[in-house]
Amino acid sequence: MEMVLVCNVAVLLAAYNGMSWIDEQIQSILNQKKVNVDIYISVDVSTDGTEIFCSELSKKNKNIILLPYGEKFGDAASNFYHLIKNVAVENYDYISFADQDDIWHEDKLFKATSKLSTGEFSGYSSDVLAFWKDGRTKVVRKSQMQVTYDYLFESSGPGCTFVINNSIAIKLREILINVSETKQIQSHDWFVYALVRSSECKWYIDDFLSMKYRQHDRNQVGVNSGWRTACKRISMIKNGWYRTQIIKIADVLDLKDDIVTKGIAKKGFLSRLILIRNGNKLRRKVSERIFLLIMIFFGVF
Repeated sequence: MEMVLVCNVAVLLAAYNGMSWIDEQIQSILNQKKVNVDIYISVDVSTDGTEIFCSELSKKNKNIILLPYGEKFGDAASNFYHLIKNVAVENYDYISFADQDDIWHEDKLFKATSKLSTGEFSGYSSDVLAFWKDGRTKVVRKSQMQVTYDYLFESSGPGCTFVINNSIAIKLREILINVSETKQIQSHDWFVYALVRSSECKWYIDDFLSMKYRQHDRNQVGVNSGWRTACKRISMIKNGWYRTQIIKIADVLDLKDDIVTKGIAKKGFLSRLILIRNGNKLRRKVSERIFLLIMIFFGVF
């Protein structure tokens, strides 16, 4: 019989006014099989009793640790950065991110750590099953084949599916502590994916549906589909947010000498020419690649 080595995983959970869902999420994390789990919770200043609820849980369960309460973060990325900087990640084999409102399948972490334990990959994410209160569901596929520069233009998937190894977590914490510009990067999952890929490490995107990805009107980031999402994307490209985030990630990770990064920074005709020539290397999903190239061609990006 093959012996399975049980690993230690720190789950970093960012919470904010989460009383409607957080208990179910925490229980699904505690129910993970074949791994040892500690849950570290950081609660952004809330008004619904989330902090009190988590505090009571931490008193009853030694595997739930609540970080000191009272700091106003304002967004999920800032809260996750706070967790990474203040948790002793070096004491764990792997570090995982968790939102407050999802439901994890009991083998989610075992599937991820089994893949990472081979040593071939430094980061892991997966596809998910989105679900709504009215019973609707939708498979969210992010496991298309990775391309050369996708990490500059998108995340590998929902950050709540992310698991990274010890060395990447330590490197991430050092950057967050020492480089103040990281505060301006508003997508922690995109930044983590870019860190791993730009470090010439491998990332595995699993087609396994590792969790139920809850959709509601308070999602900071949800399923990207439909005309409303397309309009929002166009707006974020037109107002410069998307391009600015790419440049900030490239600056923090010192990727300024890369030909595509140079193209993004230049703007104008030369920029469009460089990006169009590398068009098949920018995003994983063909439809999203075409959409971006159209934005580039017409000078919207």
